[in-house]
Amino acid sequence: MAEDDQNILQRLISWRVGAAMEPHPPNETLMKLQQPFVDLLEKYYFRVEVDGWERVPDETSLVIGVHSGGALTMDAWSLVNAWQKHFDGQRVLHGTAHDVLMAAPGLGDYFRAVGVIAANRKSVGAALAQGEDVVVWPGGEVDSMRSWRKRDVATLGGRTGFVKQAIRSGVPILPVATVGGHDTVFVLNEGEWLANALDKVLGLKKTLRGSKLPIIAGIPFPLAVEILPAHVPLPAKIRTEILEPIEVDTDPERAEDAAYVQKIYDRVAADIQAGMDRLAAKRTLPVLG
Repeated sequence: MAEDDQNILQRLISWRVGAAMEPHPPNETLMKLQQPFVDLLEKYYFRVEVDGWERVPDETSLVIGVHSGGALTMDAWSLVNAWQKHFDGQRVLHGTAHDVLMAAPGLGDYFRAVGVIAANRKSVGAALAQGEDVVVWPGGEVDSMRSWRKRDVATLGGRTGFVKQAIRSGVPILPVATVGGHDTVFVLNEGEWLANALDKVLGLKKTLRGSKLPIIAGIPFPLAVEILPAHVPLPAKIRTEILEPIEVDTDPERAEDAAYVQKIYDRVAADIQAGMDRLAAKRTLPVLG
C-alpha cells in the first residue's frame, strides 16, 4: 500500500473515531429491543455466570479484564450486558473497542449506540470524569487472538497505561477474571508471522495497530484467517468473577513513577490469573464447560 493511501486511511479512521471521543449513554430504545435476544443467548447459548457483584465499589471504577474469542469476544459483551442488567441501567459501564472497529461503517455506529467508546486515553478519561465506569482490556489483540492453548492465561500485554489512567482519574481498579470465551472459537495459530509478511507487502500494521492475523477453526469455515469476524461463536459456557478492587495513589505524579505503576500492574495481572485459575478448575470439558 502506498504511503499516501495509508495516510488517507489513517485520516479516515481518525475522523470516524472522533465521533466516539465524547462518551454517550446507550440508546435506550435499541437496548430494550435487543435485550430479549441477548438474554436468550446468554442464558441458553453461553450459559453466562457472573459472580462477585458485592465487590463493586460505590465509586466510579476502571474495570480491567481479559477478553477471548478472536474478533468476537463474547465474554466482553456478556460482562457489559450483565452489568447493565444488574444495575438496571442506572450505572453505565462503557465498553471499549479498537479505533479501527469504532471507525467501521455500521459496526462503529452500532458500538456507539450501545455505549462503547474508543479505547484511548481521551475517551476513557472523559467517561471516568463524568462519573461513568469503563472497562478496558489492556491485552488488546494479543489477548483476544491468543492461541487456544493459552486460553486460561491472563494476558495484559505488558501495557501499563490503564494503571496511569486510574491514577490520573482518581478511581480504583476493578479486576475481572473470565474463562470460556476462548472456547467459542479455536485459535490454532496467532498468525504473527502472517501479519508480518502481509505488512511488508501492504504496510497495514501501523495503520491498523494489529500484530496478529490468527488462523482459526470454527463454524462455518474449518480453517480461516480472521481479519474480520470469520466464525459463528460456539455455544461455550462463560464464567466470570468480579474481583476485589485495588485502590491506587491519586497523586497525578505517581503516574510517572515506573516502579509504582509496575507494582500495581503486576498485582492486577496476578489477581486476574488467580481468578481465572479458580474458574478454569470448574470446567469439565471444552465448549461444554
